[in-house]
Amino acid sequence: MTAADTGDDTDPAGTDPGRTDPAGDPLAAYVAGLTAALHGPARAKDRMIEEIRGGLEDTADAQIERGVPRREAFGAALREFGTVDELVPSCQRELTLAQARHTARVVALTAPFLIACWYLTGATGQEPAGSVLHASRLLAAHLSGVAIAATLLAAAALAVTGTLARRLSPPTRLPAIVAWTGTTAGAAMAVTTLALATAAALATNWPLLAFAGALAAASHAVVATSARACRRCARLPVLGVPEPG
Repeated sequence: MTAADTGDDTDPAGTDPGRTDPAGDPLAAYVAGLTAALHGPARAKDRMIEEIRGGLEDTADAQIERGVPRREAFGAALREFGTVDELVPSCQRELTLAQARHTARVVALTAPFLIACWYLTGATGQEPAGSVLHASRLLAAHLSGVAIAATLLAAAALAVTGTLARRLSPPTRLPAIVAWTGTTAGAAMAVTTLALATAAALATNWPLLAFAGALAAASHAVVATSARACRRCARLPVLGVPEPG
């Protein structure tokens, strides 16, 4: 997850210190607990937390206008919404699907770079090289098959979690499938990076191979990070509790 997960802790009102002190405000404590318990894409999580906070504030404000003390009004609003433990399962399911969709999009956009690397290595195929360059080209060709399979699975996941989700309920194991698809694609990109780095050290047309290796390395970094977050989210519904750390 990125630093954006931390959100903005500034008190927009600027007049109630208790709003940013979980020990002094039940709403702040509730939001802090919910924020710590949920995992998912930063923007989706922040948007969800803000919607819940806004709903609680609106419910409490309605009672405050009727003369109910602020603390009691927020206490009643929190009881109406349910405890953090009661709210987490449904919220986490939504965030897990959002993370699966995000990872599928990342894979669909970056996995084809493996195919590009395969074409780039083809430019060195006729060098007197030697066996190492030829082996690297064959490896890149095989890994491009992994890229094609990963891209197709990612596209299917995007369809199931997108427009088709209105008609069909996404399979329970879909986030795990997407997570391991991303993990496999990321591993393929890492292997491609090593193969291209080795080939670049031996080829006369090394700048082209070096560029392909850098492309594979950058793709690996993006996909591996997203796949790791997706694996974490995919495990949460099974465990029933958030992972520590």
